[in-house]
Amino acid sequence: MEISFLMLLVLSLLLFPNGICKSLAARPPVVNIGSILQFNSTTGGVAAVAIHAALEDINSDPTILNGTTLKVQIKDTNCFDGFLGMVQALQFMETDVIALIGPQCSTISHIISYVANELRVPLMSFASDATLSSIQFPFFVRTGPNDLYQMAAVAEVVDYNHWKIVTAIYIDNVYGRNGIAALDDALALKRCKISYKVGFPSNAKRSELINLLVSVSYMESRVIILHTGAEPGLKLFSMAKQLNMMGNGYVWIATDWLSAYLDANSSVPAETISGLQGVLTLRPHIPNSKMKSNLVSKWSRQSKKYNYSDLRVNTYGFYVYDSVWVVARALDAFFDDGSRISFSNDSMLHDETGGTLHLEAMSISDMGNKLLEKIRKVNFTGVSGQVQFDAGGNLIHPAYDIINIIGSGMRTIGFWSNYSGLLSIVSPEALYSKPPNISLADQHLYDVIWPGETAQRPRGWVFPSNAKQLKIGVPNRFSFKEFVTKDNSTGSMKGYCIDVFTQALALLPYPVSYKFVPFGNGTENPNYDKLVQMIESNEFDAAIGDIAITMRRTVTFDFTQPFIETGLVILAPVKQHITSSWAFLQPFTLEMWCVTGLYFLIVGVVVWVLEHRINDDFRGSVRQQIITIFWFSFSTLFFSHRENTMSTSGRGVLIIWLFVVLIIVSSYTASLTSILTVQQLDTSIKGIDDLKNSNDPIGFQVGSFAQDYMVKELNISRSRLRALGSPQEYAEALKLGPKEGGVMAIVDERPYVELFLSTYCKIAVAGTDFTSRGWGFAFPRDSPLQVDLSTAILSLSENGELQRIHDKWLKTGECATDNSEFVDSDQLRLESFLGLFLICGVACVLALLIYFGIMLRKYLRHEQRKSLRRFFSFVHGKDPPKNNERRSMSLLGSSTPATPMSSLSTLEIERPSREVRNDSVIEMES
Repeated sequence: MEISFLMLLVLSLLLFPNGICKSLAARPPVVNIGSILQFNSTTGGVAAVAIHAALEDINSDPTILNGTTLKVQIKDTNCFDGFLGMVQALQFMETDVIALIGPQCSTISHIISYVANELRVPLMSFASDATLSSIQFPFFVRTGPNDLYQMAAVAEVVDYNHWKIVTAIYIDNVYGRNGIAALDDALALKRCKISYKVGFPSNAKRSELINLLVSVSYMESRVIILHTGAEPGLKLFSMAKQLNMMGNGYVWIATDWLSAYLDANSSVPAETISGLQGVLTLRPHIPNSKMKSNLVSKWSRQSKKYNYSDLRVNTYGFYVYDSVWVVARALDAFFDDGSRISFSNDSMLHDETGGTLHLEAMSISDMGNKLLEKIRKVNFTGVSGQVQFDAGGNLIHPAYDIINIIGSGMRTIGFWSNYSGLLSIVSPEALYSKPPNISLADQHLYDVIWPGETAQRPRGWVFPSNAKQLKIGVPNRFSFKEFVTKDNSTGSMKGYCIDVFTQALALLPYPVSYKFVPFGNGTENPNYDKLVQMIESNEFDAAIGDIAITMRRTVTFDFTQPFIETGLVILAPVKQHITSSWAFLQPFTLEMWCVTGLYFLIVGVVVWVLEHRINDDFRGSVRQQIITIFWFSFSTLFFSHRENTMSTSGRGVLIIWLFVVLIIVSSYTASLTSILTVQQLDTSIKGIDDLKNSNDPIGFQVGSFAQDYMVKELNISRSRLRALGSPQEYAEALKLGPKEGGVMAIVDERPYVELFLSTYCKIAVAGTDFTSRGWGFAFPRDSPLQVDLSTAILSLSENGELQRIHDKWLKTGECATDNSEFVDSDQLRLESFLGLFLICGVACVLALLIYFGIMLRKYLRHEQRKSLRRFFSFVHGKDPPKNNERRSMSLLGSSTPATPMSSLSTLEIERPSREVRNDSVIEMES
């Protein structure tokens, strides 16, 4: 035995000549791991029991480590005293351990991570600080939840309940500060924010905590996020109850420290539980499994064995248990590769003069990099679920339970999973087999009992009791004062917009202190862009009035629900259309009249060409045939033509033409009726295109966004625009017109236009609205008052109060009714009937082609001598009668009209003769 030991020592010296080396066999009988915990804490006690339980299971399993016994050395440390904890941790690193479990607190984890990197010892930490990264600390292995994901879940809960601002209370150390920083980032992604954050030291006195809560109660937000440890956190809840901060209107969300405490402690005082009613907390999600049940069933025996009989297993216990198994499985793979454990001294721990730092006992793990590689490749199912690390060194599939504390227990109301990033009542493991569902519409949680034992979701904010009076900017208008203006006699603001705001404010369930600040000198309309920009510069807390909601403004500000719909319209001078003696010509344009008359002649000629060879009605002298063409074509206008058509082509052309005539006559009748019975207002401007295509001046209201809209959106030159300040200037500019120094039209918003038209009768709206907008009240980004006022405006609209206010201030005059029924005086144009004329024209051309084709074939068959002149003579000639027609004619010629019998025969013969001529094949009865 001694010889073997001496040989092993000599071999070690040969292999490691640079320092005293400690080498063991490839499969040593014992391997030591270390652990740094705080024994007197809930998490530290649970972690100690979990480590021993894991070691018993590993060492009793012959399939793992193949006979090597895994032992642990646990060191107590102080998480709340950073310096003392650091010294204790460094002293522990003097022992040769191949891996460390813990520490549980982030402060010590940061310090030990530097040492673990230098000594190449994997640090299996379940500290949740999001800034602990495997990029900065390669030997840091996170085997528990990450605050980065926990704060994403908290932000999702805040956004799900439509809260925009929260208050954050945290313990002022690395864990607390970095956790709240992660929360701030997560809330920003949801367009939410922390409006007030306050930290406290771990040794804070009771008076300091009370002052902290009092300052929180003065704040606007009633959603409070508590990120601290169990001991100070429970103190804060107890004090909050005494200060009546656990009642209606408040929302408390505690991070996973609360669920870890309640899960681990078997007997929580009733007083403590009563102070937690309605609180929401999070718990890292652990799926149910047989392995989990087995550990829970034997936990009682294990906790008694190691003097923690009052502690139950919580989520951190599951993670620590799996952490030990990760080391064991990695060691097993490490030994299977033929690697061995060895340590050597670190020469960097000696200074240049030969003096030491008294840390020379610390040793470097020579194969630490390889063991770390095996740890990161571990993949198995443990009591906490699937144990596998992603590229960032975190466990895959992070998920949380959302818990509501009710009565004497906790109720799970839903889950959050990083797989989808959404809240759901379906367990996360059921989602992993499906494609991620990222639809916000599918988010759902069970009902929550909030503080104050209410199921109604709290609004999440109030006006603070020490809040300053809101400064609300109001435009001091010069024109259209019915909307908003300053009353010079009283100094107060009045108008339609003021009444809407005050009535909506009266519906809020809390008082709002405010004062109106006039914006503008009252001699001209103010610039509304400058008004809303004063909110951004904090000169105003809000702006109300006739403020148009534009895209550019919504980028910077939040607007309420529009309280009146509006859009840009065109005002143009009009003249009443007076009916004249020639009113019957007005339905059609000149072009339409000409084309219609031409088609009458064309159809007449076409039918004559198709019929005159076989139809006696279309034959005769040249004069008679011309009269027949004109008579036939124009008599179709009244469907009174007496000439029968005998050819198939002629009948086809006539049917199509009669259909065209029917449409034209119907349209003409309707248009003429409108002209003679409806008052017509005529203007040369039909819509926005007429303004764009012209070079004449265009008017707009001073201070309106219409100027920028026309320049930037419609590309109208700014030099064409004329600023007008009052309705009188509107009327005068339109009356003068562009040739006498006025404008061709005015572009303004519909509410102003309707009020203007109630007084001025000879002006009307041309075309339709070419934008669709509304007026709203402007507030800073994420202002909760904007949400409540929007709801109040909807209530005013539904109960009719909004219409009553409208009628009070914007009651139209006697001219409004006349101008509201503006009828466009457009005549019927040729473009509307081109399709009909095209069909008729094509039918005529086809009929002629077919006819001349048939004539050409007959001509070539019967005529021996051929020339163009003889062809036209052939076409113009009468078609010779057919055989049966000749027979009828001969019978007709031999009959004697003197006798009655002869007369009867003549009638009988004439009837079939006419039918033969009409190309009929009807057999006559004898």
